[in-house]
Amino acid sequence: MSEKKNMRIVVFSDSHGNFTAVERIFKQNQDADLFIFLGDGAREIDTISAVYPQKQILCVKGNCDIISRAPKELLYTAPDGRKIFACHGNTYSVNTTKTRLFYKGRELGASVVLFGHTHCRFLSYDEQMYMLNPGSAGQPRDGLAPSYAFIDLLEGGGIFCTHVELK
Repeated sequence: MSEKKNMRIVVFSDSHGNFTAVERIFKQNQDADLFIFLGDGAREIDTISAVYPQKQILCVKGNCDIISRAPKELLYTAPDGRKIFACHGNTYSVNTTKTRLFYKGRELGASVVLFGHTHCRFLSYDEQMYMLNPGSAGQPRDGLAPSYAFIDLLEGGGIFCTHVELK
């Protein structure tokens, strides 16, 4: 019988050429089970994937990732069956409203919906679904320090999401 355990997911976005920031995120989170990048920094992800080939890294294409082959969105199913929907956010007009993205997450049965694009931290919980923007690892626009986020999928079904200041 396999032992259940918590799962730590590191989420980051909008590095825009700042490989040093991406590298710091990886160095500070060696124990993470999964990394999810939400776009606008595909080159940094290609490089960090070569540096850390043993790490599981998922990514979506941002509006500035012109030549990236990454998908525009993805649906990740955790080992315990919970779903995480990830996109950059620009195709859902997240600068003006989160409503379209919220309903897409509901349609997919997601427990967590992730987006970037705004370069501003965001976290909400409504109708048993989290919506999370980790802020920007490279160019924050909310007057706060560069940031990323944790999602902890807890044994027994709990979810804990939090922003982390990039140091």
